[in-house]
Amino acid sequence: MRKIFGIGETVYDIIFKDGSPQAAKPGGSVLNAMVSLGRTGLPVSFTGEYGLDDIGCLIDDFLKENGVDTSLVYRYADANTSLAIAFLNENNDAHYTFYKEKPGKRLDTVFPTTTGDDILLFGSYFAVAPDVREKLLGFIRGAAEAGTLIIYDPNFRSAHLQELGHLKPYILENMKLASLVRGSDEDFHNISGARNAEEAWGFVREHCSCLVYTASSKGVSVRTKSFSGEFPVKKIKPVSTIGAGDNFNAGMATAIYNNGITRDDLSKMGEEQWKKIVGAGVDFASEVCLSYENYISFAFAKRYFSASNDHI
Repeated sequence: MRKIFGIGETVYDIIFKDGSPQAAKPGGSVLNAMVSLGRTGLPVSFTGEYGLDDIGCLIDDFLKENGVDTSLVYRYADANTSLAIAFLNENNDAHYTFYKEKPGKRLDTVFPTTTGDDILLFGSYFAVAPDVREKLLGFIRGAAEAGTLIIYDPNFRSAHLQELGHLKPYILENMKLASLVRGSDEDFHNISGARNAEEAWGFVREHCSCLVYTASSKGVSVRTKSFSGEFPVKKIKPVSTIGAGDNFNAGMATAIYNNGITRDDLSKMGEEQWKKIVGAGVDFASEVCLSYENYISFAFAKRYFSASNDHI
């Protein structure tokens, strides 16, 4: 049976607006995507780490309740689970303050063996963090060698620009292992100075043969060695943009799974197939922006649930 794997950071998000807390929930870029995928009924498994403290137990229960396999998560006892305090501005975009305690061991787990039928999602700072890099890279390399369809989201924000010099080689290495790189205009401007999709593609194509470039309300661009296309997004008034990119990734993964797309198919696909993939990404991202949730609602997930289970 085809499976979807995700590896990434875990935090507990507390969201503030106008000085008052609005919501609190499990977070982390890949974790958000895994929860949305789990809600659609897809077979998903999360690899990461969080504590044995009360917050860690809350997160573990939440993931299981949402259909996410947590058997590959490393639970540590010598530190507290990380917190992320998100402050929303007048446009409901967030900036963060993090509170993290690092355990003595990192990612002390047995990694799964993936196949050419599987999908793997990874990204954000966790994918380049030096203290987990060796273990994470071994897992990603094994998946690439097995022919797994790998989606990499660099999610590289300006807060880490001072570290770009020593992190950029890791980002490029991740791109080379990926089947598809999905990033925002902000990500690629921070990493390479790219000002548009063409400049981002000029940077990415040296490392990966498939780019999905998202530019907020300006739309989505897809570039491969055989296809170039532009796709619109929905006009909405967001409540919060937290999790929008994460859920765009989840929507893409859902469409890839439901349409039986493999790694080798990506370079051959035309407009109709990309329209399905990008359309699902836009649907998921738009849904998340309409609430303080980091994931799609159960009501929304029902639209994709039947199609997902037809392939299980």
